[in-house]
Amino acid sequence: MAACWKQASLRLPVALRPLLAGRVLHDTGPARDVLLFQHERGRFFAVLGLFCAGQGVFWSSLAVAALTRPSAAEAPERSRFHLRSALWRYSLAVGCGAIGTLVLGAGLVFSLRSVRSVILRAGGQQVTLTTHAPFGLGAHFTVPLNQVSCMAHRGEVPAMLPLKIKGRRFYFLLDKAGHFPNTQLFDTTVGAYRSL
Repeated sequence: MAACWKQASLRLPVALRPLLAGRVLHDTGPARDVLLFQHERGRFFAVLGLFCAGQGVFWSSLAVAALTRPSAAEAPERSRFHLRSALWRYSLAVGCGAIGTLVLGAGLVFSLRSVRSVILRAGGQQVTLTTHAPFGLGAHFTVPLNQVSCMAHRGEVPAMLPLKIKGRRFYFLLDKAGHFPNTQLFDTTVGAYRSL
């Protein structure tokens, strides 16, 4: 029995060597920048930007048209139920302006929060996210890795993977239709849940 215990204690450090070596490699991080996620949808976001701009112009023109008064020749007799009363015109103008603002705001927020690529910087301490931005022009920023938290695992969500960045209000969205060239590194770095 003592001989078995002695052999097991001699093999234990040998068995732990790969784990310790992996931990050292993980702590030092990659020697160069590594692409973790990429999803090119520039054409879609260019069309989305044009659609939102068109909707903004359309609803703004409706709001301006609702505010214009009819000329004296076109104005029918004043009645209690006259639809072009000041209250009706102002409420219609505010409603049209609100719809136009909502469409523009939703398109802007969606394009600024949809991620085009995620790059783990050399050393493994920082991450650069590139978003599509309005009209698919792209905008990027770099944050420390400890300020990025993935709110769900890749296998748990059907379409979009939400990322939370400390100090930013909305989630950043990674479309699962995109390409994950290094899934294991993604899961252990950007794809990990952190309490922010």
